[in-house]
Amino acid sequence: MKRIVIDQKIAVCVVFVAALFMSIMDGTIINVALATIQQDFGASSSAINAIVVIYLICIAVVIPASGWLGDRWNTKWVFLTSLGLFTLASLACGLAQNIEQLMLTRAAQGIAAGALMPVGTTMLFRTFPPHQRIQVSRVLIIPTVIAPAVGPVLGGFLVDHLSWHWVFFVNGPIGLAALIFGVIWLQAPAQEEVGAFDWLGFILAGAGFAALLYTLTEGASKGWGSPIILVSAAIGVGALAALVVVELAKAKPMLDLRLFSIRLFRVSNLVAIFGSAAFTGILFLMPQFLQNVVGASALESGLTTSPEAIGVVLSSQIVARLYPKVGPRRLTFGGVLGVAVMMGLMSTIDAETNLWLVRALMFGTGVGMAYLFLPIEAAVFAQIPHASTGQASAIFSMQQQLGSALGVAILGSVLALNHSGTTVNQNAQSYQYAFLAAAILAFVSACVALFIRDRDAAATMAQHGEHSELSHSIA
Repeated sequence: MKRIVIDQKIAVCVVFVAALFMSIMDGTIINVALATIQQDFGASSSAINAIVVIYLICIAVVIPASGWLGDRWNTKWVFLTSLGLFTLASLACGLAQNIEQLMLTRAAQGIAAGALMPVGTTMLFRTFPPHQRIQVSRVLIIPTVIAPAVGPVLGGFLVDHLSWHWVFFVNGPIGLAALIFGVIWLQAPAQEEVGAFDWLGFILAGAGFAALLYTLTEGASKGWGSPIILVSAAIGVGALAALVVVELAKAKPMLDLRLFSIRLFRVSNLVAIFGSAAFTGILFLMPQFLQNVVGASALESGLTTSPEAIGVVLSSQIVARLYPKVGPRRLTFGGVLGVAVMMGLMSTIDAETNLWLVRALMFGTGVGMAYLFLPIEAAVFAQIPHASTGQASAIFSMQQQLGSALGVAILGSVLALNHSGTTVNQNAQSYQYAFLAAAILAFVSACVALFIRDRDAAATMAQHGEHSELSHSIA
C-alpha cells in the first residue's frame, strides 16, 4: 500500500502548531489548579510557587543549547524527542502522588519545552523561504493567542468537573497525535555542520539565564532587596557578562552573539522584548484586577480578558495582507503605539467601570499586538544565514522568556509598591499605576520599532502571486 505523501510545509505547520498550542496552554492552564493542588497535597505556598518557577528555570537552562542540539542530532528527531518527553512528563505530572513528584515531573516538562519551541521554530524557518513567512505567521498566530485564552477557562472547567490531574492529562491526546503524525510524515532535513559542544558556554548561559529569570519572577514577591534576590541577580549578570566574553572568543560558539551585529535581528529582538513585556504584564494583572477589585468570578474574568485573542486573530489576517506593501517598520510602530494608547486608557478604569469597556480595551490591545507579532516574526530572521537559524531561534526564544518575565516583574513591582490602601478605590489605584507602566513599556517598544529598516526585510515582502500560492497550500 502506497504511503500518503504530505507537503513538508504542511507537515511542519501541523506538528509545530500542535506543539506550540500544547506548550503555551500548559503555561496558563495550571494557574487555576494551584490552589486545589495545594489543598490536595497540604503543601506550603512556597512549594506551590516552586511548581511554576522550576518549570521556567528548566526552560531557561535548555534553550541556549537547543540550537546546537537540533543541528547536531537533526531537528526532526530532537523536536519529536522533546515532544514525546513533554507528553510523557505531562502524564507523569497528572499521576504525581505528592508535591515532590510533581516538582520533578514539572522539571522534566520544562526541559522538554526548552528544546521544543526553538527547534520547532528552526524547522519552520528552514522549510519556508523568507517571502512566505508572513503568511505562515498568520496561521501560527492562532495557537499563540488562543492557547493563553483557552488555558484558564479549560483549566477551571477541568478542576471543577473532574480534578486537577486533568490539566496535565489534557496534553496526552494532543502530544500523542502530533508525535505519530511527525514520525510518519516529517522528513529529516540535511545535517548541519557543528563544532564540539560548548560546555563552558552552556554552563554560563544556563546559570545566567536561569538566575536572571528567577530574579525577575520572584523579585516582586520576595522583595528586590532580599538576599536571595540580590545573590540571584549578581549570579545572572555575572554569568551572562562572562558568557559574552567567552562566546565572542570562540570560532563556533553555542550562542553566536555576533548575530546581534545584524541590525534587523538586534532591533527586532528589542521591539519584541518590550512589547511582550507589556502584553504579558497585562495578561498577568487584568484577571487579578477583575477578581480583586471588580469582584468578578474566575470564569467572568477569563471571558472578559479573552477578547484580546479575538482581536489578534482578526487583525492578523489584515496585517498579513498589508505587510508586503507597507513593511514591518510602519506596521509595528503604528500597532504598538495603539497598544500603548489602549493600556493608557486601562489606567483610568476602576471598580465601577462597565466590563464591556474593559473587553473593548482588551480587544483593541489584541488588534494592536497583531501588528507586532506578525511583522517581527516574519522579519527577525530575514538576514540570518541558513546555517545560523538554530542559534538565532534559541536567542529569540530566550528573549521571549525574558520579556514575559520582565513584564510580570515590572508590573508586579509597581502594583506592590502602590498597594498600601485597603479600600476598593485604593486597590484600583494601585492597578492603575501598573497599567500605566505597561503603557510605557509598549511606548518604548513602538519607539524602538522606528529603527527598523524595511529594506533589510525586503526578502520577506512577497509578491501577490507568492502570497496566493502559500495561502492555498496551507489553507
